[in-house]
Amino acid sequence: MNAADPTWIILGLIALYTVAIACIYQILLSYRTAQGAIAWILALLGLPYLAVPWFLLFGRNRFGGYLHARRPGEEAVAGAITQFESQNHLIDCPGQSRDSNELQVLSRLGRQSFTRGNRCDLLKDGAATFDALFEAMEDARHYILLEFYIVRSDKVGQRIKSILKRKLAQGVEVWFLYDDIGSVLLPRKYLRELAAAGAHVASFGDGNLRRMKLQVNFRNHRKLLVCDGDVGFVGGINLGDEYLGAVGDEEPWRDTHCRIRGPAAQGLQLAWLEDWNWASEDMPDLDWKAPATADEDEEVLILPMGPADTYETGALFFLNCINNARDRIWIASPYFVPDFQILNALQLAALRGVDVRVIIPQKTDSWLIGLAAYSYLVQASQAGISIYRYQRGFMHQKTILVDDRYAAVGTANLDNRSMRLNFEIMAINTARAFVERMEEMLTADMENCRLMTEQDYRDRSILFRLTCRATRLAGPLL
Repeated sequence: MNAADPTWIILGLIALYTVAIACIYQILLSYRTAQGAIAWILALLGLPYLAVPWFLLFGRNRFGGYLHARRPGEEAVAGAITQFESQNHLIDCPGQSRDSNELQVLSRLGRQSFTRGNRCDLLKDGAATFDALFEAMEDARHYILLEFYIVRSDKVGQRIKSILKRKLAQGVEVWFLYDDIGSVLLPRKYLRELAAAGAHVASFGDGNLRRMKLQVNFRNHRKLLVCDGDVGFVGGINLGDEYLGAVGDEEPWRDTHCRIRGPAAQGLQLAWLEDWNWASEDMPDLDWKAPATADEDEEVLILPMGPADTYETGALFFLNCINNARDRIWIASPYFVPDFQILNALQLAALRGVDVRVIIPQKTDSWLIGLAAYSYLVQASQAGISIYRYQRGFMHQKTILVDDRYAAVGTANLDNRSMRLNFEIMAINTARAFVERMEEMLTADMENCRLMTEQDYRDRSILFRLTCRATRLAGPLL
């Protein structure tokens, strides 16, 4: 038969539709929204030559391999959970009595408990964060655990590598976990040098084959560091020079990280261990007896979230915060593409008199997300939601402030990826002093913002508005 023989065309179509039907089968077993499922099914039946490869890349919404790795029967992780839960710093009823149920919901979502005896410091922007990271690594005596979405081989990346190699030479163990997609530009030489110096290096892959690169939906977006189980860091800052901001830079990055001293650092350690358990069979022996800080007693919860969770932890976290806000809820997120549940919750909060403020960047590293964000202005303004656009560079922080009762900092954005597809993590703090520091920081940020109105959208051209609305349709994939 030659290439023009229609038999081959028929066989090709049969094969294509067989794969399409297999994809539809997967959708029907696991879909989360009827609208999304219907859109995928229509595309797979009508345009399978486009929809099949697109679905294989972006369509899955569950991370099955990680579920297996997380099972309680996994001895190493189960043993660590037992040790973490046996410490006397755990709190059964965090916060004031009237807040306890609300906070316990978050504890159940994250499968961790609040701990007392912590001290959390807000680290504003890259310079302060990297100075603190470098100091903690230099002071480490036993081990260093790293997990970052993006690692670059620039000045910051080289400084990190230099410190790690020096600590390895001193007998400190290093465990280095990075994301395949976020760190796709990281040279293999960088990783080989760390491994040659004695570091344990692993990447966060996907699927039954741990290094499978086909499916790009599930990204480990966490950014954390733990040293000796005593001090931990979490927030929005990756390992790259762009977070430093050059002298005179008119568009610097604005970001926030958090340093945690005390038992909550081991909550970060536990989240790291679960991720490492997925990525590598080489399990570390870690310290689970963190002392409480002598001068502080902040209640802190570490809340990991991701597509392997029983619930949609990310979405439920935001909904719990928004729905329980009484006086105010301030959210800073570089990516504002809320689904209808989150948008409705924000509208309801504003309508019941809550001060709802959302800080987003004017400059963005994703023009599609920037366009989509404009489409929410009318609904937000009409309900009384205040949308602030940060003017002094690219704001990348992920923070939330609920009344004067608690605040959180971490890696989760106000978009579908953070709520349902990425592995994220937040640190929630009920201490009044921490809440006041967060309020002061966000108030200063809003002084560098412009309050958006409905007219900022309505006064634009019809072509711009149509483009914004069309881009918003792709929100689940942005």
